[in-house]
Amino acid sequence: MNQAEADATPLHSRQPLTRFSNRAADYAKYRPGYPEAAIAAILEGLGVPEQLIATDIGAGTGISSRLLANRGVRVLAIEPNAAMRQAAPEHPLVEFRDGTAEQTHLADASIDLVTCFQSFHWFEPEATLGEFHRILKRSGRLALVWHERDSADEFTEAYGRLVRLISNHNMAEKRLGSVSPLFSSPHFIKIHRQTFCYQQALDLEGLVGRAQSTSYLPREGPAHQKLISGLQELHTHFCNAHGLVYLAYLTSVYLAVPHS
Repeated sequence: MNQAEADATPLHSRQPLTRFSNRAADYAKYRPGYPEAAIAAILEGLGVPEQLIATDIGAGTGISSRLLANRGVRVLAIEPNAAMRQAAPEHPLVEFRDGTAEQTHLADASIDLVTCFQSFHWFEPEATLGEFHRILKRSGRLALVWHERDSADEFTEAYGRLVRLISNHNMAEKRLGSVSPLFSSPHFIKIHRQTFCYQQALDLEGLVGRAQSTSYLPREGPAHQKLISGLQELHTHFCNAHGLVYLAYLTSVYLAVPHS
């Protein structure tokens, strides 16, 4: 396969079920959370949180699932990767289940809220949106969420340049375009986007761990050594007196409701 063919390969065809298996510990420890305002926007108007059932699809190690559960929502966390499920801290309102976006094994019209945090780009969109429509109550809501690095921030832009260099401009860097099937889907209407600012504070260990949680960055060999060296240089140049750097994100939340 040449580079052009590789670039044209959809992300959902690039081993999404297993590609994070050796990243689970770093993912659980070093991936960023999400803005409280974004969680509030997702839940706004749905009713009393304690009476809601949400399913977090591609839940990973449950970062977003726990944020919803902290608001009182019962969350069914759907995650096909066993290593990711096993690395997830327990929460009394979060129940992990083996399943996929295309086949959740949930009952028809049983869910008040379907969420995909940093995951929708790994799913086959047509089958996934059909499945989401099937499991959602007609009064329910879909939320697709992505972090994008804020290139207006000097350190974050420098980190992004390093990631693009080491990953050879991997297509996952362009994942935000994956939302387009939602706008053409017959299953969802009233689609709108909200954007929130977020920062992740990292020491050097955290910065390295954050990078190593990324599925398309190397974990060994010369490219990995180049990555580590580059991260050390960035940290030395940008860290504050407390040894911290800050990755700046723009968090995009796409909300939609099921078509009757």
